[in-house]
Amino acid sequence: MWSKRSTPIKLALTVGAATGILVIAGCSDNSGGGHDMSQMSNTTTTAAAAAASGAAQTSVAFNEADVMFLQMMYPHHAQAVEMADMVEGRTTNPQVLELAGAVTSAQGPEMEQITSLLAQWGKPAPAADGGSMDGMDHGGGGTSGMMTAEQMTELAGKSGADFDTAWLTMMVEHHSGAIEMAQTELADGRNADAKQLATDVIGAQQAEITTMNALLQQN
Repeated sequence: MWSKRSTPIKLALTVGAATGILVIAGCSDNSGGGHDMSQMSNTTTTAAAAAASGAAQTSVAFNEADVMFLQMMYPHHAQAVEMADMVEGRTTNPQVLELAGAVTSAQGPEMEQITSLLAQWGKPAPAADGGSMDGMDHGGGGTSGMMTAEQMTELAGKSGADFDTAWLTMMVEHHSGAIEMAQTELADGRNADAKQLATDVIGAQQAEITTMNALLQQN
C-alpha cells in the first residue's frame, strides 16, 4: 500500500520543487531587469543634465565682439535719447513727437539690458559719453552716426520746421550708424542675448529710418 501511494507523493514533490525553481528564476530575472532599467534611467538623466548645462553655457558665452558692441551701443543709445528729449518745446509736429517717444521707449530699456549683461560678464560699466567709441568713425560728423558736441548745440538752437528737418536728418544718420554696429555684432558676436539685441536694433531703427525719410521728403 505504501509503495502505491509514494508515487503520487513523489510526483507532487517534484512538481512543487520545479515550480519553486521557476519562481526563483523569475525573481532573479526581474531583479536583473530592474537593475538594467535603473542604469538606463541614470544614463538618460545624466545626458539630459549635460545637454542643459551645454545650453546654459552657450547662452552666457561671449567674446570681445559682444563686449565691444554693448560698450559702444550704450553711449549711442544715450545720445539718441538726448536727441529725443530735445523735441519737447521745439516742435509741434505730431509725427516727430511720436518718433521721439518711440526712440525713448525702445532705447531706454535696452540701455538697462546692456548694463545688466556687461555686469554679468564682469565687464566695466558702459560710458555714456561715447569715450569707448573712439576710432569707430563711419563718416559724417561723429563716430558710428554719433553727433559732435557742436552739432548737438546747433540742434538745440533750432525750432519749428528747421528743427524738424535737422532732427530727422541727424537721427537718420544716427540710426544708420547703430544698424552698422548691430550688423557687425551679428557677424562677429557669440552671445545669444547680445545678438538678439542687435536684431531688435536693426528691425526697429530701420523702420524708423523709413518713416523719417518719408517725412523729410514732405518738408
